[in-house]
Amino acid sequence: MRQKKHKWGGFVFLKEMKIKNFRNYQELDIKFDKNINIIYGDNAQGKTNLLEAIYFLALTKSHRLNIDNSLIKQDSDTAYLLGLIENNNITNKYEIGFNSTTKKLKINNEQIKKVSNYISKINIIIFYPEDLNIIKGSPRERRRFLNLELSQIYSNYIDILNNYNKLLKMRNNILKQGIKDQHYFDVLTEYLVNRACDLYIMRKKFIDRLNEFCPKIYKSIIKLDNFHLEYCPNIKIDSYERDNLKKIIYFELDKTKDVEKKLGMTLIGPHKDDFNILLDNVDLRSYGSQGQQRSAILSIKLSELKVFEKYQNVHPILLLDDVFSELDKHKRNNLLKYISKKNQVIITTTELNNIDSKILDNSEKIKIKNGKVVKFEEVKNG
Repeated sequence: MRQKKHKWGGFVFLKEMKIKNFRNYQELDIKFDKNINIIYGDNAQGKTNLLEAIYFLALTKSHRLNIDNSLIKQDSDTAYLLGLIENNNITNKYEIGFNSTTKKLKINNEQIKKVSNYISKINIIIFYPEDLNIIKGSPRERRRFLNLELSQIYSNYIDILNNYNKLLKMRNNILKQGIKDQHYFDVLTEYLVNRACDLYIMRKKFIDRLNEFCPKIYKSIIKLDNFHLEYCPNIKIDSYERDNLKKIIYFELDKTKDVEKKLGMTLIGPHKDDFNILLDNVDLRSYGSQGQQRSAILSIKLSELKVFEKYQNVHPILLLDDVFSELDKHKRNNLLKYISKKNQVIITTTELNNIDSKILDNSEKIKIKNGKVVKFEEVKNG
């Protein structure tokens, strides 16, 4: 395929995808409509695996697992994904091949050596039942959510995060072994503080932008006011202006230096971040009903659509994994209200009856059975 100039933004959609040895798919070639696609079939046929493959193509990792090995089909050594993505009327080809030890990325046949030069090109928002772990799970789950979303917004976010984690590991190793070269330790700490500032600022800005939309969307879904997100670093930050932020971090590091030496670890920083999901200043993690929690996640994901649209001039691909069966008619209608006609939507469901007839009439319908595709019309007529 001829090399094409990348111009990111606008209406992004997945035209076609090829899958080899990914999950239960031995080999699949599937084409998508630029608007609404409904993937349907019985449980355990591969519907969710297809969405996972799309997500993996965009972000080079699964939204469900941290271990790539588990994604390779049993009795196979390698897996391969190819996607044709149209963006501003230009089609680009993305490829990922991986095995137990390596992962190769290509855009338009050109090998991409840095992950940060690959991701953020295909913007994906996924909503699936296990998203409740963002609320119910540990702070690690919420940090993972922030990292995945921010890696799509800032092309350098992954580099900054990886650099921070590398510096953090080095600093912790020195603390465990004892500080033998104070100057080297101070220089390392300075680098760490700078990367910490980057992460704090990016994460706070993202939470603030979500809060521009979350309260209104949540109220439209569940008719309750005062819903918002609260960014929670493990230090008190009264200003995210960079120079002031650096002073705060150094002040906190100085306060904890003796305990750090004793425990052999860095006690403050973005690796300890969390955020709260609040309704009337009450944490939904502890006191929210299942319905309130599910509506909260839906509101966050729909707010992301608005953030991408307003600040990135992008209409992301929206993946909805069996959500219509989880939502009543009112919530389904509200979900559709916030989806732009410029968002490509790929929906999975076990029952077409779960989906409004107006959507069915204007969608591409594809049946999945045992990791293979059957067109809706073939099923209907055959």
